[in-house]
Amino acid sequence: MCLPPEKASELKQIIHNHLLRMDIHGRIREVLAETIKDDQSSALRPLSEADFVRALQRRGIIDDVMKDLHFTQESAPNIGTESPSKHAAHYDDQDITHLKKTNLDPSRRYLYLQVLGGKAFLEHLQESEPLPGQVCSTFTIYLHFRNQRFRSKPAPCACEPNLKEGFLLEIHRDGFGDGSKMVDATAMLSMCDPVHFVLIKTDTSSETTLVSSYFLDWRTVLSLPSCKTCFAVELMGVGSESKIPVGVLTVSLELFPPVPETLNTDIISTQQSLERQRTAEKERLFLVYAKQWWREFLEIRSSNQSKLVKIFAQDENGVNRPVCSYVRVLRAGRLLESPRQAARFVSLLAHERAPVVGGGGKQEQWCTLMSFLCRGKGDCEDHATLLCSLLLGFGLDAYVCVGTKANSGPHTWVLTRGTDGSITFWESLTAHRYLHRPIDPDAPPLAPQPKPSSPYRTVGCVFNHQTFLANCQPSDAVELCIFDFQNQSRWKAMSEEALKSVCAPGSTTSLPPLPPLCAPSLDPAEASNHLELEMRFLVSEHRKDFDLATVWDDHLSYLLSSALSAYEMERCTGVSCGNEEFQDAVRRAVPDGHTFKGFPIHFVHRNARRAFATCLRSPFCEEIVCCRGDHVRLAVRVRVFVYPENACAVWMMFACKYRSVL
Repeated sequence: MCLPPEKASELKQIIHNHLLRMDIHGRIREVLAETIKDDQSSALRPLSEADFVRALQRRGIIDDVMKDLHFTQESAPNIGTESPSKHAAHYDDQDITHLKKTNLDPSRRYLYLQVLGGKAFLEHLQESEPLPGQVCSTFTIYLHFRNQRFRSKPAPCACEPNLKEGFLLEIHRDGFGDGSKMVDATAMLSMCDPVHFVLIKTDTSSETTLVSSYFLDWRTVLSLPSCKTCFAVELMGVGSESKIPVGVLTVSLELFPPVPETLNTDIISTQQSLERQRTAEKERLFLVYAKQWWREFLEIRSSNQSKLVKIFAQDENGVNRPVCSYVRVLRAGRLLESPRQAARFVSLLAHERAPVVGGGGKQEQWCTLMSFLCRGKGDCEDHATLLCSLLLGFGLDAYVCVGTKANSGPHTWVLTRGTDGSITFWESLTAHRYLHRPIDPDAPPLAPQPKPSSPYRTVGCVFNHQTFLANCQPSDAVELCIFDFQNQSRWKAMSEEALKSVCAPGSTTSLPPLPPLCAPSLDPAEASNHLELEMRFLVSEHRKDFDLATVWDDHLSYLLSSALSAYEMERCTGVSCGNEEFQDAVRRAVPDGHTFKGFPIHFVHRNARRAFATCLRSPFCEEIVCCRGDHVRLAVRVRVFVYPENACAVWMMFACKYRSVL
């Protein structure tokens, strides 16, 4: 049986409301606690899903759910043929990562975090409740805790959004050999890792906006006899609105299994106070050092005052942090196979400057990695710090460069140094690479000089996770710059010990933890087929407006795949291959006396209507789509290449063949 999307969404909502009325979460928690307790007393073996389901059946919970669940049959109205590009429902969850089955380990402790709803989102005060099937903006909550990432189902934006979700967070020890030991209250007290909430708004055109980024200290639950607490969390805005509340979430925390001996409230508050004091003192000492270092840098030569030397940067919450803290060594596991593939992945995350209210210059806002990944887009600084982190993970000597780009003002990019002294620039927004060959200003006038290959004009400083170097050469022009970082007359370095005190992982509690990359949940074949069908529909409808018939050539469409695959490989590796086979196949498919035309184009989104509108702006594509002639056959092929975080490289190719008439 296949339900229309709006009916499937309505059915999901009926079941969800029924489970809430039954307090299914509370009943499952009771069974979970009893099952873990019984299992501990019998034997230390992993608790499987089958064991838990049997426990639910013994208590009759499954029977109660099915017995009280009723559906009313409604006659479906007659619905005309709709465009396949129409959004299915207001909370379409096709892109949500499906939960993987897991076994609860009775030797581990878990923190069950529930979001019980939202209120006071006053920006949406005037919005009415959406009807089933109506397209509307949605809120999604993303969580990160100790290398674990989660996300909620999308909920329609409202003054009191229905943000109700539960997350089971595993609390584990960090030391080797301690993985099988259950963490106790004292060990949990020393875990200063917060739960990072990121709230993202997705509008009707699938554009995302960062609403709030909040760090929750969960350790208050350790002082309660029941190891359970419920409280309100006030979310603040981001950037220039970081002091303005945007809404309130009701959050519940519960430990499984509860700790036998809880901690005194004073102990927890004292621990938190000591951590804050230690962090504040480290930051104060680093600030004193940075001011002294800057004075010394200015004394080298007066022109240093005008160089772009950036020591601190504000994150989305308006917190000033050393720029080195935005870079970490990030390993992608099996998700990315090479540095060039990492550069391709970063370039697929959309570029968008921080919003500015009114006129003036560029808004200063660097983002934490979690906020950048959840939003799926950011400024050039976010791209550069992520690419540098990934290249460091691949074992390269990588640095972020802060400077200017020709005709576009301040810019950041990435630099890598080879063991042979070669310097390579990486543009994080495009994945382009440039080999740097400096000009020798002292060379004779007629001596051959290398031509600048990169678009960068000046460089003021470079940094990574443990190094900060300011350019103190006579000129900060990139074409004259020599990247010999060991030469103190060219580069003034900050103390690595001073940087380590505030930028090393775990050095201060104010540093946000580093989230892992998430594997893609999109099926590339399914996404490609869906988008290709939408493009065929749009082409056919467009040709109808000109009274043109549309005949598709499926074989020619299939042949276009090899070209799209070659284009993506070239973007990823810089090596072009496969064009000869594609050209030979097209020659065989196009009969003598016929003309073939093709138009490839690349996108980083999967919105068919936006893509088609962009394509029609090109006269070459418009000529193919509106082709007139004898025996016209059209072809279109779409390939979606999926990367971590569901970043997509979307390649489309429109083609036609027709009999040439002289």
